[in-house]
Amino acid sequence: MSRVVTALLFWSLLVGCAHKKEAYEARVRYAHIPNDAYAVVADIRAKPGKEDELRNATLPLVAQVRKEPNNRLYFLHEDRKAPGHFVFYEIFASQADFDAHNATPHVQSWFARLSDLADGEVSVVRMKILGNRSNPGEP
Repeated sequence: MSRVVTALLFWSLLVGCAHKKEAYEARVRYAHIPNDAYAVVADIRAKPGKEDELRNATLPLVAQVRKEPNNRLYFLHEDRKAPGHFVFYEIFASQADFDAHNATPHVQSWFARLSDLADGEVSVVRMKILGNRSNPGEP
C-alpha cells in the first residue's frame, strides 16, 4: 500500500512540476510579444464543395509564414461546426511586416487561388494587443 501511495505522490509531483514549467514557458513566450506588435484576425469561407481544396491550399501557409523573419505568431483554425470556414490569428512585429507578409510569393500564390476556392474575399480585422504585459506602460 505504501508503494502505491509513494508512486501516486511522486507522479502528482511530476505532473505539478510539468504544469508549472508549461505555465512559465507560456509567460516567457508572451513576454516576447511587445504591446505594439501588429495582430490580425482574418477569415475566409470555402465555396460549397471546395472545403478540402481550400484546406489543402491553406495548410502549407502555416509552416511558410512561421519562417518569415518578423512573424511572432501564426495559427490557422477551422470552424468545427462549419468545415471550410477558416480563421487565421496572426501577430507580426509591425504593420510593415504584415504588409510584407502579404506581398510574399507564397501568400500571393494563395490569394491567386481564392477566386476558384473561396466564397468571397478574406475578411481582415486589424487589432491592437492589450494586456500582454503586467506593466501597461511597458513597450
